[in-house]
Amino acid sequence: MFKTKKNRPEASTPARTFSSSEVARIGGVSLRQLQWWDERKVVSPRHEGHRRVYFPEEVIEITVIAELRRKGFSLQKIRRVLRFLQREMGKRLADVLNYESDLHLVTDGKSIYLEDRHDRIIDIIKNARQPMFLVCVSDQARRLSAATSPRKPARTESQAAGRRAARAI
Repeated sequence: MFKTKKNRPEASTPARTFSSSEVARIGGVSLRQLQWWDERKVVSPRHEGHRRVYFPEEVIEITVIAELRRKGFSLQKIRRVLRFLQREMGKRLADVLNYESDLHLVTDGKSIYLEDRHDRIIDIIKNARQPMFLVCVSDQARRLSAATSPRKPARTESQAAGRRAARAI
C-alpha cells in the first residue's frame, strides 16, 4: 500500500506536519485506530522516535478512510480503493485535488470513480447495480485547512462586558 517508512527525500521547504492527536481530532478517529492503520500499512506516517508524524496528504487519506469506515466499508475494500488510486492513477488522493472544483470519490468497493462533474456523479449512481457511496474529497481537504488555519480567540464574557462599559463612557 502506501509504505512511508522508507526514507523520504527532504523537501526544500518543510511541509506542515501533524501529530497523531491532531490527526485523530481532524479525522474523527481514535489514536488506537491510527496506530492500527499504521501497523496494517493502510496509511503509515513517518516515525520520529516513538512519535508518528503525518503529512497533509496522509491526513486527507485518513479522513477519507474514516468517512468510508463510517459508511460501513471494510478495510479490505478501502485498501482496494487506495491501491487503485496509487496503481492506476499513480497519485494519492491529495494529489488529484483541484481546489477550483469539488472532487468526489464514488465507489461500491469494486468500481471506483473520481469525479468533479455533478452530472457524471448522478449518472454513475443512477446506473449502478449496487449501492454506491460518495465521499467529497474536497470537503476533507477543506476540513484539514480549516483545522490548520489560525483561529480567533474566543470572546469571553469579561471582554464583552469591558467593551460595553467602554462604549457607555
